Amino acid sequence: MKQDKLLYAVMASAMAACLINGCGKTVDETTEDVADEVVSSEDISDSINSENGQEETDRVTGDNETVAGPDAALKNNEAYGESDADSWDIENAVDSKGSKEDDREVSIIMVGDILLHSPVEDAARDENGDYNFDFIFSNMKDEIEGADIAIVNQEVIIGGEELGVSGYPSFNAPYEIGDSLVNAGFDVICHGTNHALDKGKRGIINTLNYWEENHPDITVVGINGTSQQQDSVSIVEKKGIKFAILNYTYGTNGIPLPSDMPYAVDMLDEKKVKKDLEYAEENADFTIVCPHWGTEYRLDADDYQKWWTDIFRDGGADLIIGTHPHVIEPVEFIEDEEAGYSNNHGDGDMLVYYSLGNFVSWTSSTGAGVTNRMVGGMAKVKVGKDDLEEVCVEDFGIEAVVCHLEKGYEGVTVYPLSEYTDEMALRNEIVSQDPDFSKEACVNLCNSVWGNDWK
Repeated sequence: MKQDKLLYAVMASAMAACLINGCGKTVDETTEDVADEVVSSEDISDSINSENGQEETDRVTGDNETVAGPDAALKNNEAYGESDADSWDIENAVDSKGSKEDDREVSIIMVGDILLHSPVEDAARDENGDYNFDFIFSNMKDEIEGADIAIVNQEVIIGGEELGVSGYPSFNAPYEIGDSLVNAGFDVICHGTNHALDKGKRGIINTLNYWEENHPDITVVGINGTSQQQDSVSIVEKKGIKFAILNYTYGTNGIPLPSDMPYAVDMLDEKKVKKDLEYAEENADFTIVCPHWGTEYRLDADDYQKWWTDIFRDGGADLIIGTHPHVIEPVEFIEDEEAGYSNNHGDGDMLVYYSLGNFVSWTSSTGAGVTNRMVGGMAKVKVGKDDLEEVCVEDFGIEAVVCHLEKGYEGVTVYPLSEYTDEMALRNEIVSQDPDFSKEACVNLCNSVWGNDWK
């Protein structure tokens, strides 16, 4: 982690070219026309708010303090103009992962894509046909649980077995992956990805219903069941600090938004993003944006990512953590001219993780570049209040992780790269798809993208 304010962005495109088999713009993986399934927009609103016939939903803060009332939007969301900082009834708040603390430093982690290819789903299914994905996270659970705010990019929709469990190109996961994300310690689930509409409107409805009915305290961002949700900003409070968390995707693989549910997925729309950032700047202490962006398999940021980075910074975002390329990309601390860390109010300090790569995956692809997809990053950030009582980054870093694949039940798991061995790498099934895979290759990849700052 870095103790001093610095700019570090290892944009080694020449070296990156040696590690991947070419770079190209994102290719839509499917244009399956599933968007306009026959489900009315009222179905999801009624279903999500059906408990006791209630049409108004309580907002639960990250510290398990409930704020009830007609202006409370779904899933920790605050609708524009319907509440302000003074309206929060926070008394005797207790951290959801521990007892009351005086320490005002908040730790944040995020991991990349939970990309459930069919072999990963098969590894989670026992002889009775029941799913359990806990084993994937077993080696990382302590770090995930230990963070005050743990965020994950849930790449694929969680539509349940009734929609058919499936892998590439049109993904759908069983509900049990959500249970395992919660068991692992994640607090915030990013669903705004290019696969959000793989199962159409019903996939969105099933996913939102699952979270609302089984884990209502979890903050879900990136997909919406109502227009009110889309016009809202999720704010999570930890240790007296309010964090706005935003999640958007560049697209949905050519699948159009449902005609009667155009608010289903939060898109990287400039007008909406600027409006959200403005609200976050006025109502939160620190803004985190999780964009699904960039070029698949490219090891450095493209012009599209750079363009959006400028918009995020101008709007006052403090921390950007990106996903989608399926490989790691550089980390950059963009600073203003003032000494020390500071909160960004536009053109100020902003920390950017361009891509965390995959956390778990088992691609069917073969050849050069497949190794790159097996390495991911865990963003690790600490924030706190400065002398002016403004919230800013205090420390940050990146931890390399590697996905280990073996055939059979529970054969897929993730390790810190620092704990991975040459012998384990030889057993990784990905060697049969990319003979260049090794512990050394993984380390060299991290060195080329992150320099020495990941060690």
